[in-house]
Amino acid sequence: MLSVDLNCDMGESFGAWTMGRDAELMDYVSSVNIACGFHAGDASVIRKTVETAIAKNVAVGAHPSFPDLQGFGRREMKMSATEIFDIVLYQVAALKGVCEAFGAKLHHVKPHGALYNCAAKDEATAKAIAEAVKAIDAKLLFYGLANSFLISEAEKLNLKTASEVFADRTYQADGTLTPRTQPDALIETAEKSVAQVLQMIKTQKVTATNSETIQICAETVCIHGDGAHALEFAKTIRQALIDNQIKIQSF
Repeated sequence: MLSVDLNCDMGESFGAWTMGRDAELMDYVSSVNIACGFHAGDASVIRKTVETAIAKNVAVGAHPSFPDLQGFGRREMKMSATEIFDIVLYQVAALKGVCEAFGAKLHHVKPHGALYNCAAKDEATAKAIAEAVKAIDAKLLFYGLANSFLISEAEKLNLKTASEVFADRTYQADGTLTPRTQPDALIETAEKSVAQVLQMIKTQKVTATNSETIQICAETVCIHGDGAHALEFAKTIRQALIDNQIKIQSF
């Protein structure tokens, strides 16, 4: 039987906050990536999100980013490898500590936004992130864009990896995500999202925006929690996976 992890970005709010949609989304996914305060989230939001994830028995991951609150972590910042190591170390350590305070273990790390996209294409950035993860805990799982430097650099350090694909984003012919600045970057309908997810899991291929079919490794599928259709996509994708005898489970 085929199996896949279904993950979602979480805890991307601030201040006086209730779980709302995040809590409901957790009913449909198997792992969550929790913002560490640099692009979203704060001390209270992190704690509440971790507590809810533990209660709902979903795997908890850290979602570190560039220090870019105003841009939601989606603007690339020029930082040295040492600086990237330091910001990732700091954020992952914080999430790990919150998990342990409630008797749980941090399960994985997945970079966010521009940090993720930069590392997917830049070997030095990916290496710095992977080194920070290993320094915190060499047993942590490392989520990264399939066929990218995120995966290859983590593997060089003997970290366990999960090749990630996206339910709500389109792909370029080189296997990278279509930049959000382009009009066709987002998938807006559940039908199209399900079709892409099933194609990636069943065939290990995806159709790029130029109609070319490219190879891809689909071990964990991401739904962006801040997306306008996140809850609809999560419900529909989960049911489609069940209908196709594809088991949903974290690593």
